[in-house]
Amino acid sequence: MKNLFITATDTDAGKTFVACALTHALVMANNKVAVYKPVAAGCQQVGTLLVNEDAKLLSEFANCEQRISEVNPIALIDAIAPHIAADRVNRTISLEEVTLGFTQVLSLKADVNITEGAGGWRLPLNVTSTKPTFLSDFAIDTTQDVILIVNMKLGCLNHALLSYQAIVADGLNCIAWIANSASEESMLNFDENIASLEQLLPMPKMAQLSFYDDPTLSLHDKICVAANEIDLTLLSLD
Repeated sequence: MKNLFITATDTDAGKTFVACALTHALVMANNKVAVYKPVAAGCQQVGTLLVNEDAKLLSEFANCEQRISEVNPIALIDAIAPHIAADRVNRTISLEEVTLGFTQVLSLKADVNITEGAGGWRLPLNVTSTKPTFLSDFAIDTTQDVILIVNMKLGCLNHALLSYQAIVADGLNCIAWIANSASEESMLNFDENIASLEQLLPMPKMAQLSFYDDPTLSLHDKICVAANEIDLTLLSLD
């Protein structure tokens, strides 16, 4: 069993898109894959459930028949920082709650468990003065391997290096990085920035994903195309 935590240099870096593509690639390689998006802010009321579209999309690519509440146990209406969204409805996000949801994912005994983070590496779960906790604490406690998505835009070199250094300082293995063009606006000097990242980041590049602007392709189709660009050999799956 391999546990992978997907984080990114910042928000809107394409974590869901990449996590779905990775999930699809693994499923197509005959793996049993479970997914987990512990915290999602920005949900709609669907019957008695709060449903996050990213979590729903992620669940559609996995193959463990998980309920949306199992994929995303902490769902918040407002599309803002999760700890602030939680405060608005008088609730607290605890590390124990996040870990409990992951325990249920582990019980499915998948070959690979993919957790999609929220925001960047140091996303606050709560900021109480006694002991602030972060989503990264969950990744640390569960000793997950980390894949870093680099949002290819101005500032990505600094963001990527700081994120990598924080992951390593927290005692985890950052096993690969993925260059993702999350915006239709092309980055200036893109090739030079890729080359710089390849020199500065010690872990291998797992994929280099373009912005797929073909209007004839659905989001599902674009994810399937991206899945073909991911180098699964870096995961050393048995």
